[in-house]
Amino acid sequence: MKKLRIFSFIKTECGRAKYIELDSKQGFQSKIRLYWFIIIASIKDWNLPNPD
Repeated sequence: MKKLRIFSFIKTECGRAKYIELDSKQGFQSKIRLYWFIIIASIKDWNLPNPD
């Protein structure tokens, strides 16, 4: 998996896969959902150790 800077905030494998899926979609609503996902996933994964 390509290491991105955002992966230091999104630490679970399923979260990283969902990020890649949402990032590949086009459109205004898709980008809003992506940003919403990043915020929620970052808060949720805050205390998890970084697997990298």
